[in-house]
Amino acid sequence: MKAYAYVVGPGDTAWQTLFDMAGNIGFAGVSDYRGISQVVQQAGETPVCYFLFSPVADLSALRPVADAIRFASSRTIRFSPMVYCAEDPSIDTIMACINMGFDDIVALPQSTSKLRERLGRQIGQNMVFYETAGYFGPDRRNRVAALKPNPVANRVGGPFRRLEIVRNLLDGVSVLRDEFSSPSGDVAAMQTLQ
Repeated sequence: MKAYAYVVGPGDTAWQTLFDMAGNIGFAGVSDYRGISQVVQQAGETPVCYFLFSPVADLSALRPVADAIRFASSRTIRFSPMVYCAEDPSIDTIMACINMGFDDIVALPQSTSKLRERLGRQIGQNMVFYETAGYFGPDRRNRVAALKPNPVANRVGGPFRRLEIVRNLLDGVSVLRDEFSSPSGDVAAMQTLQ
């Protein structure tokens, strides 16, 4: 796979297990995450960089890393697949990961082939991302609704941006559609690439 993987976490046994699994999946390379500047350089060589997060006791510790990725100035990094991997993730863990903009939450253990298949879903698929004042990440409304009923789900919020993207291993991220919507319901196409 012409993609690179960064394993994010505290460097404990769970982190090492995830690091070893990533090494067996067939990525072009795997390393521990040491900051965005490291990723910027790598993204020039491998246009898709995965971020695989190992489990942590306090999910709020992941927020700075998730925000650094999701709000990076580089489009390649900003739209990178972020996947949280944990044994038996709770509903609260899943909700926290969704709110941080994760693409997927994977329950471990998984076989290497199953994990490869799951990570492969991030490539070659049209995906919708939303950007609001406090969120940037995939459209996860259907998953959130399935987890918890939300009485305020139909409320009118602030302005948001809707982006349709596709990731591929040769070119990285392509933005197919970019629309802005204001609370009044006005939608303006900012960019359409086809």
